[in-house]
Amino acid sequence: MFISKFVQLGARAVRSPAVKARNLSSAVSNSMAHNQYLKTQRNVSFCTSAAKLDSEEGDEEPQRISVTFVDKDGEEKHISVPEGFSMLEAAHDNDIDLEGACEGTMACSTCHVIVMDIDQYNRLPDPVDEELDMLDLAFGLTKTSRLGCQVIAKRELDGLRLALPSATP
Repeated sequence: MFISKFVQLGARAVRSPAVKARNLSSAVSNSMAHNQYLKTQRNVSFCTSAAKLDSEEGDEEPQRISVTFVDKDGEEKHISVPEGFSMLEAAHDNDIDLEGACEGTMACSTCHVIVMDIDQYNRLPDPVDEELDMLDLAFGLTKTSRLGCQVIAKRELDGLRLALPSATP
């Protein structure tokens, strides 16, 4: 009997508006912390090889590549981007006006960029269907358009030049 009264009391407490608000706030906070943790872990590789682990130990800085963003007025901003970062992340870290409303989940086209050099465009992996679907919604689509969240910095792309479309959301 004591247990059933205790369970009923707990159920009433959970249904109260104050508890619901605290639980929602806690869930949002936990979700944000989890997302931040995932962002920091995204570039960490998993390996079971002791030799590879030994060679990767230390506080080595990741390799960086040079990227130039050209805004709609033709002004250029040269930045240095660590390998593994998306151009969306690089833009946000360097105060470049590239929206990325969906935070890189390929649910929008607000991080649309135009690769200015066809050779560099050809070095990128082919876009997946989800990216192509979002690009169809982008303003000013070109044959070298990509979503900035899907262009990942790697050595072969050193010197990458990206144009921001003339009209961005």
